[in-house]
Amino acid sequence: MDIEKQKSAPLYEALERFRKQRVVPFDVPGHKRGRGNPELVTLLGEKCVSLDVNSMKPLDNLCHPVSVIYEAEKLAADAFGAAQAYFMVGGTTSAVQSMVLSACKAGDKIILPRNVHKSVINALVLCGAEPVYVNPEVDNHIGIALGMQLEQVERAIKEHPEATAVFVNNPTYYGICSDLRSIVKLAHEHNMLALVDEAHGTHLYFNDTLPVSAMETGADMAAVSMHKSGGSLTQSSILLLGPNVNSRYVEQIINLTQTTSASYLLLSSLDISRRNLALRGNESFEKVKNLAEYARSEINSIGGYYAYGKELVNNSSIYDYDVTKLSVYTRDIGLTGIEVYDLLRDEYDIQIEFGDIGNILAYISIGDRIQEIERLVGALEDIKRLWSKPVSTMHNAEYITPIVATTPQRAFYAEKEQIPIRETAGRICGEFVMCYPPGIPILAPGEMITKEIIDYTLYSKEKGCSMQGPEDGNLEKLNVIKE
Repeated sequence: MDIEKQKSAPLYEALERFRKQRVVPFDVPGHKRGRGNPELVTLLGEKCVSLDVNSMKPLDNLCHPVSVIYEAEKLAADAFGAAQAYFMVGGTTSAVQSMVLSACKAGDKIILPRNVHKSVINALVLCGAEPVYVNPEVDNHIGIALGMQLEQVERAIKEHPEATAVFVNNPTYYGICSDLRSIVKLAHEHNMLALVDEAHGTHLYFNDTLPVSAMETGADMAAVSMHKSGGSLTQSSILLLGPNVNSRYVEQIINLTQTTSASYLLLSSLDISRRNLALRGNESFEKVKNLAEYARSEINSIGGYYAYGKELVNNSSIYDYDVTKLSVYTRDIGLTGIEVYDLLRDEYDIQIEFGDIGNILAYISIGDRIQEIERLVGALEDIKRLWSKPVSTMHNAEYITPIVATTPQRAFYAEKEQIPIRETAGRICGEFVMCYPPGIPILAPGEMITKEIIDYTLYSKEKGCSMQGPEDGNLEKLNVIKE
């Protein structure tokens, strides 16, 4: 990484020059620097709306960058150790889908863990590829899905040598990392692309004591969610490419779905955030690590909670652990993660990232301070004292291994009927069912519905999880394939 060059932020600097010119706008957006919508100016501020502009020659064009966006993307590639980087304004969802659509077409097979984000399976609906799932083990105590074991990936490759790609989460939402270096090597030995979802791994590129990053392992493509741990605005992301990928083809794939009206607020936030991480990322994420480790220690000292970390590593299903993730198992105080989530928000004005059946995740990043950590620890101590219940073992796991009956695309577009959820056991699901966040489907199109899945789904709904996906928003009925 060229530190001197990384001090530049070409897109942000071009926007600043443009703002000072006071150009008269006869283009979109129609609010005309906020003059047509005073309430928008009140909400966002004059400087913000004045930079909400359209593509033009001095500011380049995201669909075919040749100047300042091109230069900003080159600097991002240098900062992340990639051959190419693309700014994405449709969130990491669009980056993930661009990876899958670039690697697969109708009839192709892709090897992947089932605990992927819904964006991956959505991409399979779009392109018609067939998933070959490497079903992860589940930790029997804390109930979370673990990483991809190398021998399982090897077995899947031997059974499906025609597969075009291997897809890996690095890390998972909970901080679990697979043996990414070995999986990438294995994929390449069998002429398969290695695709990595690093939605929760931006920081891995900027601190050598954290788990290995995708580009460092030689992966072909990685989707990096800059707005999560990298500090950019929500919905902004980066797609990274290794040296052996046809970048021109990937650009065509990106432009199939990426907007032609890219937000310069999002784009400039990527440029500024990349500069910030390149110049200060190492020390920033060292601080994040220390805050998370401190919080982990304090929470574990309360008793009843389990804030897990590096002690989980077993060099197989948990090859490494991202210690910046503050994942906490809550069931030993008799409360589900979503119940603790609700109490933190409603009683203590603390908004954590998510709660599921067994765990909560408090996202710690470059913007956190020790006083917020202390407030969280104090609230968790209070919750244990005031709201703990007798321990229940019902529905501990956040992941249930599915029975795949047909491809996501065939099921999604098949003729369907809607029947009461309690009557769907044994039928093939025609839609998604998931708790969001984290957005890992409980059911995906093409999977068989079982009594265990029905019970888990209704239990999640009862406990307050945000259930998304089904056409019936009340989750009383499900769409199943007509027999």
